[in-house]
Amino acid sequence: MAHKKQNILIIGAGLCGSLLALRLGQRGYNVNVYEKRPDLRKVNISAGRSINLAFSNRGNKAMKLVGMEDKVKALCIPMNGRMIHDEHGNTFQSNYSGRAHEHINSISRGALNALLLDEAEKHENVNIYFNKKCKSVNFVKTTALFKDYNSKTEFIEDADLIIATDGAGSAMRKSYYLGKKFLFSFSQDYLTHGYKELSILPNENGSYKAYKNALHIWPRGSFMLIALPNLDGSFTVTLFLSYNEGKYNFNNLTNEAIVLEFFKEAFPDALAIMPNLLDDFFKNPTSPLGTIKCSPWHYKGNTLLMGDSAHAIVPFYGQGMNASFEDVVTFDQVLDQNLDNWEDIFKTYEKNRKKNTDAIADLAIDNFHEMKDHVANPIFQEKRKLEMALEKAFPDEYASKYSLVTFNEHISYNEAMLKGRAQDKAILNMLSDQDISMTPDMTKEDLKIILNKVIQETETVLEDDRIAGLH
Repeated sequence: MAHKKQNILIIGAGLCGSLLALRLGQRGYNVNVYEKRPDLRKVNISAGRSINLAFSNRGNKAMKLVGMEDKVKALCIPMNGRMIHDEHGNTFQSNYSGRAHEHINSISRGALNALLLDEAEKHENVNIYFNKKCKSVNFVKTTALFKDYNSKTEFIEDADLIIATDGAGSAMRKSYYLGKKFLFSFSQDYLTHGYKELSILPNENGSYKAYKNALHIWPRGSFMLIALPNLDGSFTVTLFLSYNEGKYNFNNLTNEAIVLEFFKEAFPDALAIMPNLLDDFFKNPTSPLGTIKCSPWHYKGNTLLMGDSAHAIVPFYGQGMNASFEDVVTFDQVLDQNLDNWEDIFKTYEKNRKKNTDAIADLAIDNFHEMKDHVANPIFQEKRKLEMALEKAFPDEYASKYSLVTFNEHISYNEAMLKGRAQDKAILNMLSDQDISMTPDMTKEDLKIILNKVIQETETVLEDDRIAGLH
């Protein structure tokens, strides 16, 4: 087995890196973490990243693993469903699950990251260094070149193995790509849409200006606004909009008058509680949204990419952080297999994990179209109502695609995708052919008949897909 006293170098102390450092520290390894930014516990930096995130079952599985479930729960605001806002300011709630106990949570990125850093540093075999930017990695020699932002000097660190959790702009992934020492595949696909972070501030007495326990969404076909609650009574709001298409887009929203006109037309009820809109809009950057896939993630037994550095995804399933946390759980399970060397460990980890991170990347793009468009579509709304009724009546027999991905952490992302997509297709086909329909006076027996039809039709779709070689 790979020896315990080995020195592991982790690049990046974000959510994935700090969790990995904590877990490897608990397992007894010597861990050194280098982070390019200052210590977020001492300086206020949002790092241009989402201030809050959706935290759900897969992420919580990792918190259980490191014994931090209760501490993290204290930072969470439950969101039971989507609160959908139409153009006239009418709202209706669409729950995430028909099972009452299932919800996702809004959590502060900074608070969670700080908590993980504190826990990791309790281990004397874990050291975290800030203001040290990785410039490149020599994956053949297992060394990394850093620049110290304080002293302005460069230095080389040597380790037994290097794990890069340095995010979508990973320096180590760039070194793999430029090194040309092995066949490295890499793809980066941008959406035509970008995003900008805005905010709804709390009332003067600290209370929330909108319903607290929901993910608010203003679906508008080709663009949308979403809002997630924070513990201080505010909401973090994100505008997802095309860079150059449509009447309003990021390229033409260049002055205050046109931004106000856009919000008045598209989001009047949001505008009414966002007196700070213009300040936020012109102060905060517009950022791109992309998916990164690559392979292999490892070079021999020397180096490994983990988290966003290996598989950055768009944020529309609320699974980016959860997927990276699940990476650590999967890696930990591979360590439990007591394989002979790091190369076998890395190979097994990638073999187990890659098809699942590919699946969540694809699902996140599906959900982008679902959120900005389909949630406002009548047949889609009927499908959701039916699925909620099925989950409520038969909690152990039915789970929607959303539930399979979000609440069924024992099912892999790939299984959830294949089964969930087949179910969606089956239900939408039967609704449009009027083989099934929702009526207000439905009994449990009526629902049972529908459930059986859905199960049967889903199997047919899956079988067709298997024959077609789609999985």
